[in-house]
Amino acid sequence: MRAYFYDNAEGDQRLPHNSGREVNEEELKRVGVLYYRMPELSSVDALARERGYKNRDEITVSPEKMGDAYESKVRMFFDEHLHEDEEIRYIRGGQGYFDVRSKGDEWVRIQLEKDDLIILPAGIYHRFTTDENNYVQAMRLFKDEPKWTPLNRSADLDANEFRKAYVTQYAN
Repeated sequence: MRAYFYDNAEGDQRLPHNSGREVNEEELKRVGVLYYRMPELSSVDALARERGYKNRDEITVSPEKMGDAYESKVRMFFDEHLHEDEEIRYIRGGQGYFDVRSKGDEWVRIQLEKDDLIILPAGIYHRFTTDENNYVQAMRLFKDEPKWTPLNRSADLDANEFRKAYVTQYAN
């Protein structure tokens, strides 16, 4: 895992966009993002039990697996959004980037690779993209039935109970 402030330069979202301003794990924790390095699946299983994740699935984001839908899916994942559940991703292969908002509302890019696990709290604004290799395989963990419902950022979303709870706990 490597984290840094996003440079906001024009260009392909799949490029590193590294501003040179590094962000450490402690800074990620302050915005509610948890990171684990887990080379053994048994460690993921233990974390799932500890946090009450009952379900899981795997997704491969690549042109080979998604065909013509790949480019539109990657663009959709890159729209700024939040979820009303934690988002838990365990990278099984390839690489990708999660971008999350800092306390100052700047983008922080988190580069993940095989054996990295990230937990994003409910209510955090974020987005995702593959890197320029266009391949990532990830396990998704869920507390209940598998679902992925993005709520795209808007002024109305500030009233969302999960966003308000996130802001109260992490953004103040």
